[in-house]
Amino acid sequence: MKVGLAQINTVVGDLEGNAAKVAETYARLVADGAELVVFPELVITGYPPRDLLFKRRFVGDAQAALARVAAETGDVPALIGCVEVNEARQGRRFWNAAFWCERGRVRGVARKCLLPTYDVFDEDRYFESAADPAIFTHAGRRIGVTICEDIWTGPVVETSRHYLTDPVGRLAEAGVDLVVNLSASPWHYGKDSTRLAIVGGAAQRVGCPLVYVNAIGGNDELIFDGHSMVLGADGTVSAGLGGFAEATAVVDPFSAGDPQTHPRFFADELADIHDALVLGLRDYARKSGFRSALVGLSGGIDSALTAALAKEALGAENVLGVSLPSAISSQHSRDDAAALARNLGIRYETLPIAEVVAAAESTLAPLFVGRPRDVTEENIQARARGLLLMALSNKTGALLLTTGNKSEIAVGYCTLYGDMAGGLAVISDLPKTKVFELCRWLNRDREIIPWNTITKPPSAELRPDQKDEDSLPPYDVLDAILHLYVEQGEGTADIVARGFNEAVVRDVVRKVDLNEYKRKQAAPGLKITPLAFGVGRRIPIVQKYVSS
Repeated sequence: MKVGLAQINTVVGDLEGNAAKVAETYARLVADGAELVVFPELVITGYPPRDLLFKRRFVGDAQAALARVAAETGDVPALIGCVEVNEARQGRRFWNAAFWCERGRVRGVARKCLLPTYDVFDEDRYFESAADPAIFTHAGRRIGVTICEDIWTGPVVETSRHYLTDPVGRLAEAGVDLVVNLSASPWHYGKDSTRLAIVGGAAQRVGCPLVYVNAIGGNDELIFDGHSMVLGADGTVSAGLGGFAEATAVVDPFSAGDPQTHPRFFADELADIHDALVLGLRDYARKSGFRSALVGLSGGIDSALTAALAKEALGAENVLGVSLPSAISSQHSRDDAAALARNLGIRYETLPIAEVVAAAESTLAPLFVGRPRDVTEENIQARARGLLLMALSNKTGALLLTTGNKSEIAVGYCTLYGDMAGGLAVISDLPKTKVFELCRWLNRDREIIPWNTITKPPSAELRPDQKDEDSLPPYDVLDAILHLYVEQGEGTADIVARGFNEAVVRDVVRKVDLNEYKRKQAAPGLKITPLAFGVGRRIPIVQKYVSS
């Protein structure tokens, strides 16, 4: 039996557009010989729909869109993800479901059993949990249908989550010839091996081939990578689609031929980070209605990387780089910014801010009498830049991209309403050490990021001869501490026990805790680590717990 893998990019809430893409892809895969077509989880609504589900007509409109797609199906069935109303008087109002559509209508439904409620997931807020996975019979085969989290359980790897229900175990007990999984599994670096172990382990437990079709595309801060795959009963990949791009294929999961793994199926980490950020930026801009982007170029490495990613995502002709030098800005930083723009082929403009800063300081002078100069004056420079960049964004309709990295945002080494101003924080989940690695990776064949930008000591240049390490520990030390504290949840004593200086650890931890208010006001960022500063991390702003 040949299965069509429909790894397509949909837009949350675009019910008509999503349905049209589903119908077109179905017809194409059937023409290519598919005998069953499988789409990603909640493909009609886009994932995650979140509180759109509570809008009075949304679910009804989604069901109507599904019915129109079902009406276009023929003898070849399609498994299509969509929301379903829970008609019972108990439990949540909806089901996360996969609909078996065939010969012009919906012939059956499979409901999701395991509802993730951790990190960026909040499905228990909306959906009721099914007791068992559904089994359909087609072409003489018994097909068990699971949805995303349904296979993320059992004794496969240590990161498996344990639920009261075990859908994979139920299918193994019932006996099926094929398992299908409709998924919307967002990507972060390091996840590939975990996911492969989970999916492969599920195939081994049931003892039959498994077809895994994952969503692709950026939706808000989440990036879905695709990497759909077909695995044999032994858990090995027999075929797969590439990552970070739409793709389709017709595959026979029962064929014993040689592996047909796509050459980009398993890429190196930096290549995947690059592709994820480009996809996330492109989709955030285009799905939000932006055709162009604007980046403030300081001559530093963060803005250089952001501009390079924007050029790849939107095209050089759609990116404007702006240098905003102050009286303190070094000549080498101005030169590096100009060199970057030439290398990228983007439009480049210079807007000096000295007069704007002087005007602000003059206006404030009567109220600042008797108070020494401090970080306030430094921040006026950053906010002057934010003022001008936001004005350009308003006037031109370009999306202003903020350039802060995860390390700086974690400890508050950024200016609220200054360099934090903008519509999307492209590298806000990329630690500074990874910023350097990715820039060197971009330069692997030719200079894109000026080498001087990569090799010079990082500086905010808000006061003469300023260096980041005047205020922060070396970035390799800072990032290691932040990984343990922010992503692993370790306490101060645990981190110190690993060999870090106690005073440094306590200072970093204090800065992370004190700057929660800044992060709550930051532009949305693209999630590429296991735990980002976004919807998956919910720390109170006002709280008094001190990590010990």
